[in-house]
Amino acid sequence: MKLKKFWAIGLSAAMALSMAACGSSTADTATTSSGAETSSASEKSSVSTASTSSKTSGKSTSSASASGSAIAYKDITLGTTGTDITADLKMLTNRTDMLKDDYTGTSWAKYLEEFNKVYPNIKINIEGVTDYASDTLLRLQGGDWGDIMMIPAVAKADCSTYFASYGSVDDVSKEVNYINNWQYDGQVYGIPITANAQGIVYNKKVFEQAGITTLPDTPEAFIADLKAIKEKTSAIPLYTNYAAGWTLGAWDAYISGGATADAKYMNQELLHTSNPFTDPGDGTHAYNVYKILYDAVANGYTEDDYTTTDWEGSKGMMNNGQVATMVLGSWAVSQMQQAGSNSADVGYMPFPMTVNGKRYASAGPDYNFGINCKDDADKIEASMIFVKWMTEKSGFSYNEGGLPIATDDTKIPDLYSEFTKANVTYVSDEPAVKGEEDLLNTLNADSELNINNGGNDKVAAIIEHAANKDEDFSAIMDEWNTKWTSAQETEGVTVK
Repeated sequence: MKLKKFWAIGLSAAMALSMAACGSSTADTATTSSGAETSSASEKSSVSTASTSSKTSGKSTSSASASGSAIAYKDITLGTTGTDITADLKMLTNRTDMLKDDYTGTSWAKYLEEFNKVYPNIKINIEGVTDYASDTLLRLQGGDWGDIMMIPAVAKADCSTYFASYGSVDDVSKEVNYINNWQYDGQVYGIPITANAQGIVYNKKVFEQAGITTLPDTPEAFIADLKAIKEKTSAIPLYTNYAAGWTLGAWDAYISGGATADAKYMNQELLHTSNPFTDPGDGTHAYNVYKILYDAVANGYTEDDYTTTDWEGSKGMMNNGQVATMVLGSWAVSQMQQAGSNSADVGYMPFPMTVNGKRYASAGPDYNFGINCKDDADKIEASMIFVKWMTEKSGFSYNEGGLPIATDDTKIPDLYSEFTKANVTYVSDEPAVKGEEDLLNTLNADSELNINNGGNDKVAAIIEHAANKDEDFSAIMDEWNTKWTSAQETEGVTVK
């Protein structure tokens, strides 16, 4: 596989990059394991080493086939299946914050404690990776990464090379929502840890202080609200989180269903669209999504010095009213609420865009659990049991402000109340058509735009040009169109 294509990040990884919660930035990795307290960064070496061994119950230790596994997701009945298995597993996660003793939500240690009440002989050692997107790709290529991971940026055609199948699309879809991202050739290789809807985190109290009584439903209304906040309060109207980098990729997640009302747009239509960054003239699509950011910066409605933003600090700033809005997925709400004593002030509103008189929000999976297909049958079964427990019993998705993953789960967090009031329709991206599963990856690599694929640099450039006033927005979009067109021509894509 060409390295360029390996690094061409797929949609699933992109959603995670731009929307998934980021944890501690004070250490490269941190770990915790079931049956033990959270480990500090200084202890990670010994804990990680302990997790590499595996004890089995004497069943077959042959590896599962690359196209499937010894057991399917549908065959697992929690509390009954696999109770005779003894296994030590290692899981890699991007949620390093959940490894901290002072995490105010449900920590990994607490989840593992509950899991071990049902499966005391399946031990899970969790290693948090701060630079998850990059580091896990290298470890995946190296082969010695563990047993369960949040699937990073791999080509869908290579899923079976690394991960065990949970079963057929037909079977898994009966039990799990949002499985489109990591399905290939009729098999499912990833189960979402949670699902997110795309909106804007905002401070209700600041909006009240600014005299805003109706939440915005168009880009123009949103910019007007930012202006009011700038003039009437001491809060930063829109916090870019430029310095963090990965946070900027969040903007890419808003150009699909929420801006088009089209579930086919991201993985099917965009690939064949001529000049997709052109203004359609109705306040929708990608052009108007990114223009919100450009206009906010150009008009001085963001922080004074974008280079000095601080991700961890921004959570408390949102909580205490120093920041009015941040463009992030719904996963961020619980972190902002837990960052201070003003949780009731932190809300979530739909992205300010209306398509043909109606409101929509992109909704899709966060990172997905992938299971090492090179593991023996017992470890694959134990891993799948843990994934199913996290999906059906842990409450993780709800706890982190996510939409339900299990198909029989109807519990939606209160944070979506404004979406309900606005009659928002959730739009989940449909998968690519057969034969084009990795075309978005390829076009992203050729154009270097990395749309919805951790394309932080291009979004950072919007902020830079807007702040420096050295290039107008239309010119930036023209450059993007040129790059996208060139990529389409290189790959021989039919354009309409």
